[in-house]
Amino acid sequence: MKALKLIVIALMISLANILQAQVSVNINISPPPPWGPVGYTEVQYYYLPDVEAYYDVHTSMFIYLSGGAWIHRVHLPHHYRNYDLYGGYKIVLNDYHGNSPYNHFNDHKMKYAKGYKGNPQKTIGQKPGKGNSKPNSGKKEYNGHRDNDGGNSNSGKKSNGNGGHRKK
Repeated sequence: MKALKLIVIALMISLANILQAQVSVNINISPPPPWGPVGYTEVQYYYLPDVEAYYDVHTSMFIYLSGGAWIHRVHLPHHYRNYDLYGGYKIVLNDYHGNSPYNHFNDHKMKYAKGYKGNPQKTIGQKPGKGNSKPNSGKKEYNGHRDNDGGNSNSGKKSNGNGGHRKK
């Protein structure tokens, strides 16, 4: 009986070691955004020098510094709501592997200052409203995502057809 208990305990310990040795990798690999640069389908991060933020392609989230902490959000901060992701330059971080590209933020900020422009970039998709075949149904994109009110801060108010200015 004692030998049977020892065998059962040894099997349980072996089974526990086997279960611990198995590593579960759960990566949500999303396609690159339409405003991403052409030719980099396997990259995980872009650095956006104009807004000093990163974009994680796998999670479809922006990473930016706010109040001393790195924040992961679907949208850029409100003060960058009009930033043109299609026209802004993207630094492709194809030499970085990990979960914290911002550990190199000081290097990226120095090397790629605001306004940095490298070689010309072509985006994967067309900017909405620029002659694409898909109708935009009057909705404006905000950081790569559509606004519900079409980007019109006067949503619900009637337009007089001349850009909101009254005729005198």
